Amino acid sequence: MAVRVGVVGAGNIGQDHIRRLAERLRGVAVVAIADADAARAEAVARRVPGARVCATGQEVIGREEVDAVVVTTAGAAHEQFVLSAIGAGKPVFCEKPLATTAAACQRIIEAEVANGRRLVQVGFMRRFDAGYRALKRAIEDGQVGRPLVVHCAHRNASVPATFTSEMIINDSAVHEIDISRWLLDEEIAAVQVLTPRRSSQAGPELQDPQVVILQTAAGAFVIDELFVNCGYGYDIRCEVVGESGTVALGEAGDLILHKDGRRSGGVPADWRARFARAYDRELQEWVDAVAAGGATGPTAWDGYAATAVADAGLEALKTGQRTAVRLDERPRFYGPASRSGTAG
Repeated sequence: MAVRVGVVGAGNIGQDHIRRLAERLRGVAVVAIADADAARAEAVARRVPGARVCATGQEVIGREEVDAVVVTTAGAAHEQFVLSAIGAGKPVFCEKPLATTAAACQRIIEAEVANGRRLVQVGFMRRFDAGYRALKRAIEDGQVGRPLVVHCAHRNASVPATFTSEMIINDSAVHEIDISRWLLDEEIAAVQVLTPRRSSQAGPELQDPQVVILQTAAGAFVIDELFVNCGYGYDIRCEVVGESGTVALGEAGDLILHKDGRRSGGVPADWRARFARAYDRELQEWVDAVAAGGATGPTAWDGYAATAVADAGLEALKTGQRTAVRLDERPRFYGPASRSGTAG
């Protein structure tokens, strides 16, 4: 029997996920849709046979025929809908961020722990990308020795005029924050944000590019260049420098073990082209876990940890100072802590 999913939020990413669930994935059916823009929800639902439009996200969550929930609203609304899904005992896939503040994420963690069953998966899709998974295997297999430094780049061709300096941290750097924690299996202890000469392509209120430096509790550094008006395409890079070598993603997401020689290739046009398969795999694994009565993938704790680091990053952007990350103790509910322990 198919998992019957209700979707709360029918904007760009919501529509992308609805198409994916309705047309490409197995064992799932979209049965309910809600959006703050009722006309948009109606237009999207007309393209999904069997989907009904609900007046509110709360109605979607409360409907008896909805087995599980996908939340793709604006980030500020995530907390209320995730908490409602937990209260209803329904698995919930929440696009990143889990919530916009660490305190809100903590409330979600407390509700899930009190419920006694893991229900939340956060949409950190890079963990499901074949290239990043190969990169993690290379690290775990010891191909480059103990990781010392990670170099990342996150470049967009352009962003809307409404994009702010803070959004570079909350919407862009959050991906490298999560993937670095996952690749290194270490919590992040401190953040610094450097502000190079501003690009002439950036709006007057946008500091673009930014360089975010993350320090893990065990002493590794992650250097993340964020440039959201690079002009030439969507370019995601990650290289891990270890004690005995380096391993890196290719521009198309393949894996490059550097010794000698050169490589060149195309650059994806946008995030859909680069991570389409990762999004497919992410949601398919979530659907399969729901059908099996379990949960896999990034947890509410992962969502909290990423937001806590982003909060420190916002403070570092404002002050220009290295800022410590404040993390509460990890509940045993989420399994063993990363090998570096809890960062403070």
